[in-house]
Amino acid sequence: MDVMEKLQILADSAKYDVACTSSGSNRKGVAGAIGNSVAPGICHTFSADGRCISLLKILYTNHCIFDCKYCINRSSNDVQRVSFTPEEVCRLTIEFYRRNYIEGLFLSSGINHSPNETMAEIVEALMLLREKYHFNGYIHCKAIPGADPDLVELAGWYADRMSVNLELPTTEGLRTLAPHKNRKNILLPMRQIQSGIEENMQALGVNDSRGRYWYTARELGRKEENSTLLLREKLRQKIALQEHVQENIISEKEQNSKTDALPAVLREDTFHTGIPGLHMQKEAKWANQSHTGRFVPAGQSTQMIIGATGESDYQILAVSEALYKKFDLKRVFYSAFIRVNEDSALPVLPGGPPLKREHRLYQADWLLRYYGFEANELLSEQQPNFNEFLDPKCDWALRHPEQFPVEVNQADYYTLLRVPGIGVRSARRIMQARKTARLDFNDLKKVGVVLKRAIYFITCSGSSYYSLKLSEGMILQNLLLAEKPPKQEDTCFQQLTLFDGTYREFLQECGSA
Repeated sequence: MDVMEKLQILADSAKYDVACTSSGSNRKGVAGAIGNSVAPGICHTFSADGRCISLLKILYTNHCIFDCKYCINRSSNDVQRVSFTPEEVCRLTIEFYRRNYIEGLFLSSGINHSPNETMAEIVEALMLLREKYHFNGYIHCKAIPGADPDLVELAGWYADRMSVNLELPTTEGLRTLAPHKNRKNILLPMRQIQSGIEENMQALGVNDSRGRYWYTARELGRKEENSTLLLREKLRQKIALQEHVQENIISEKEQNSKTDALPAVLREDTFHTGIPGLHMQKEAKWANQSHTGRFVPAGQSTQMIIGATGESDYQILAVSEALYKKFDLKRVFYSAFIRVNEDSALPVLPGGPPLKREHRLYQADWLLRYYGFEANELLSEQQPNFNEFLDPKCDWALRHPEQFPVEVNQADYYTLLRVPGIGVRSARRIMQARKTARLDFNDLKKVGVVLKRAIYFITCSGSSYYSLKLSEGMILQNLLLAEKPPKQEDTCFQQLTLFDGTYREFLQECGSA
C-alpha cells in the first residue's frame, strides 16, 4: 500500500480524537530549519489573529491490542489495518508543509504489539523530523499509557504539546467500556509530563507554560499544588528506578533479543531506561540546540468521551476541575459519544450524539479556566446537569439573584466576569475605561458587552436599564429568546397571567420553539 492510501485510512481514523487545538508554543524560524510555531493557535479553524490554519492530523497506526467498546479501531472490529513508518510520517509532514497545506503535526496512534514498541516508533518519527529534516514547526504528540517513562520523557523534548486521553470520566466507566485499560496507567504519564514541565520551567526561569486555571486560581488567592513537592517526588522515583536497575542484572542473551525488536535509532549504548535491552540518549539533541531547550512548551491536554456512560455533568465538570488543579492541564476536551460500533454495553442515543451537552460543558469549562467559577457553584448533586436551553453563566445568575445587580463602575474584575454578557475582553476594557470616565449603557455596548444578556444584572451609576424591576420569569423568557430567537412562523402569542402553572407552560412552549 502506498503512502497516500495509508493517509486516507489513518487520517479518517484520527477524526474522533478532538484534543488537537491551540498551540500555545511560540518559536521563531531559524536558519537551516523548516517552519516555526506561532502562539495564537494551531487547529482546523480560524485563530485569534484571524488566520485560517490547520494540522496534519493522523494516527501512526490503527492496529490496536485493546478492545474498547466505543472505538472504531478496537481489536475485534474487521477494519483494514495499516501503519506508517517513521520515515513516511516525516515525508508527509515536510511535503504538506512545503505546499502550505499545514502548519504542524498532530500524531496519535493505536497500540500495536505493546505500548513500548508503539511509543518507541513515535519517538523515532519525532527525532527524525526534528534532527534529520530540521522541522521547526508545531508538533502535538500523544503519549501512550503504559509506555516506559523514559520514552515519554524523550518525546517531550521533541513535541510542543503532549496529551494523554482520559477516555472516560470515571474509573467505573473505564472498567465497563475499556476493561483492558486502567486509570493508573493514564494518570502516571500525565503526572510525569507535568513534573517535567515544572522542572524545566524552574531550570529556565520561565513561567509561561502554565494552564489558564493556574493563573486564575492564583489571582483569586486559591490554594495551589506545591510544585516543590512534585519535583522531590520525581527525584525520589528516579533514584528508586536507578537502584532497581542496578540490583537486577539482565542476561546478555535476553538483552540482545529484546533490543533487536526496537528501532535502530533507539539502540545507542548511552543509558539504561529500565526496560530490558532498551538504551537511548539521555538528552535529546533538539533540546540542546540554542533556539529551544523547552520540555513540552505548549503544555498538555486530555480528552473525555461524553455520553457513553451515565455520569452527570456535575461529575464530569468535577473531574475536569480536579485535572486542572492537580495536573495543571492547558485544556480538557469533551467529545460527544458517537455510536460507531454495535454493542449492548453502549447507549442507543436515538437523538444522535449529545452535541448540546458537549457545547454546555465547553462553556462551563471556560468559566472554570477564565472566569473564576468552581464546579460546585455551577452544578450540585441536587442539580447535576446543565440546562440545554440556557448557557451555564445565565443559568447560574438566575439561581443567585442575591449576587445582582452589579454596579459596573465599582465592581472588581472577577465580579464583572460573573455577569452574563460580560466576557474577559469586555471586563478588561471596562476596568481600563472607567479610570477616565463613568460608564453608561451606551459605553458598555461600545466596549463589547452583550447588553441583551447583561441589562438584567447590572446598574450604571446606580441606574437600571429598566425603570421597573423584572420578575425572574420574565428575565428567563427574554434570555431564552436571546439564546435562540424564534422564527416568524413559530412565534406564539398568549396573554400572560399571574398564575405560575400557566406561565411555566408558556415558558416551556417558548423554550421548545
